[in-house]
Amino acid sequence: MNPIKIAPSLLSADFAALGKEVTLITEAKADWIHFDVMDGAFVPNLTMGPQIVKALRPYSTLPFDVHLMIYRPEQFIEPFIEAGANIVTIHQEATSHLHRHLTQIRKMGAKAGVSLNPATCHTSILPILEAIDLILIMSVNPGFGGQHFIESQLKKIEALSTIIKRENLNIELQVDGGINIKTARMAIKAGATCLVAGTSVFEKGSSQYAACIQDLKNSIL
Repeated sequence: MNPIKIAPSLLSADFAALGKEVTLITEAKADWIHFDVMDGAFVPNLTMGPQIVKALRPYSTLPFDVHLMIYRPEQFIEPFIEAGANIVTIHQEATSHLHRHLTQIRKMGAKAGVSLNPATCHTSILPILEAIDLILIMSVNPGFGGQHFIESQLKKIEALSTIIKRENLNIELQVDGGINIKTARMAIKAGATCLVAGTSVFEKGSSQYAACIQDLKNSIL
């Protein structure tokens, strides 16, 4: 089994000291750094734009994993990649031209991800799997941190994991929302290869970042 990747979400970090937080998370042996980008329309919250990504890029060599929870994501693909994003994930529900925009991400040299809200069936993306590097399953309704894991999403994770393995596809299966030791174990058992964790990493303070990340990685044991 390949090692599980942990992508701490800066949505739960100290916004007054993001540069320091990125440095500390990097030193704590995170695998990726996750940026939750929200527009106040697709989801009921506002967060960060490309300038934040650009400002933080010098603080870490880890992949920057940018999750666009926004309408018209095509308008921001180029700015975020130019700012330093290595992975750009857009929502199936946010655009009528998903394949076109995933192709746009790849042409700019980043990995292309697609995210599915809890009510969205995984079969909607099966015709375009060849254009996808990452699938992000939302295990909460997107918009805010600290929500409870929706266990019905485990069946979606299992279904996609089965397809990815059967077709021998090089696709990361990421899960975001309500991740803690218990739910991490369930998500990994269902087939997740990468976990986004906000509250469960940041809530205990910087002295515990490394331990929290390692505990999540070990949760399947």
